[in-house]
Amino acid sequence: MSQQGASRAFSRIKGFADLFPPESEAFSRMESCGRDIFSRYGFAELRTPLLEFTGLFQRSIGAETDVVQKEMYTFADRKGRSVTLRPEATAGVMRACIESGLADARSGAHRFFTMGPMFRYERPQKGRMRQFHQINCECLGTESPFADAELIAMLWRFLQALGIADLTLKLNSLGCAACRPAYMAALRDYLTRLDADALCEDCRRRVQSNPLRVLDCKQPGCRALTEGAPRLLDHNCPDCRRHFDTVLELLARENITPDIDHRLVRGLDYYCRTTFEVVSGRIGAQTAVAGGGRYDGLTAQLGGPDAPGVGFACGMERLALLLPARAPVAPDFFIVAPDETARAQAFALAEALRGLGLGGELEYGGGSFKSLMRKAAKSGARFCCIIGPDESAAGRVSIRSMQSGEQVTLPQADAPARLAALVAASPTTPNHNG
Repeated sequence: MSQQGASRAFSRIKGFADLFPPESEAFSRMESCGRDIFSRYGFAELRTPLLEFTGLFQRSIGAETDVVQKEMYTFADRKGRSVTLRPEATAGVMRACIESGLADARSGAHRFFTMGPMFRYERPQKGRMRQFHQINCECLGTESPFADAELIAMLWRFLQALGIADLTLKLNSLGCAACRPAYMAALRDYLTRLDADALCEDCRRRVQSNPLRVLDCKQPGCRALTEGAPRLLDHNCPDCRRHFDTVLELLARENITPDIDHRLVRGLDYYCRTTFEVVSGRIGAQTAVAGGGRYDGLTAQLGGPDAPGVGFACGMERLALLLPARAPVAPDFFIVAPDETARAQAFALAEALRGLGLGGELEYGGGSFKSLMRKAAKSGARFCCIIGPDESAAGRVSIRSMQSGEQVTLPQADAPARLAALVAASPTTPNHNG
């Protein structure tokens, strides 16, 4: 490597983003709101590894899905074992519950939420990165339709609490192991009578291997050809239909009215019965901001006890595109100490103020009084604390309101309590300089 090449600065990998404020603050806001809302419904936070054995996703997501076939970050570790960066969260949550003994249906329902990065190798675009972030909620151990409705209502409450509007809930039922085989046979029969050359390459393969995925194809030609395909709801058994109707009735009582989408099958093979998406028309072609459904049988598929479950995932990058803009809150204080001899006093004052719950900065780089006051104004702080040579010698500090210009000088020992009182009495203002 040349000397020039060795000294070249690194760049980030395509599809992997650095999140500075305000983007990082939007993510923090979503996480904080989620923790608040989900805890009201009895959900507790679970943290699972980013890396799992590849077979976990092959068996749970499905070998014929685009995720497994095209998008996973899979490699061999130093022992030659195939491992994968998680492309979604549910499989890892189920694996954790099986290992810890929580997948036994006799232990009752268990509710968990997870937050963190996922990884899929696909073309980066607006709201979709190769490292993306999700908020997931999973309810394991109950097959009641009340769990489905409660989960959807919780998701709706979460999105409303974030201030996100103009959303549409789409709903469908994928049936169960008893009724889906007959539907799959009817769908395969319908698809084989189509002009195969008019289908995309993926759909031609899926007609035999996994015909349900054909309905999920986004190619306009494939969607037009399958417009008259059999509908899942028309093939639901009586139990599945009662389950679906109960979910609809419970949502209606909460004034949540979904659109029935007969094409909605989701992109992963483990879903059954209730499946849903929340979509927005404000973020371009990638309209789904959240989605999920019921996955009864997934734990058994992964080698554990047969426990029913239902869950959803929210794409945080897409939610961030819809969050209402919010100006950052102004810092409480900015401390100016032009002389090095006063800086230790300024440091002690800053720590005392933070100990009282106030937030702000200490400028310890020095400079002229005029330049430091310009920095104080640029910070957007509500109050400026000044310890100049005179204040330092007298053990005092001047507190100036950056809005009114009023200033008071008092002993440094009294300053923290006085500033805390001034902050409490003054209105909180947005920081328009941030």
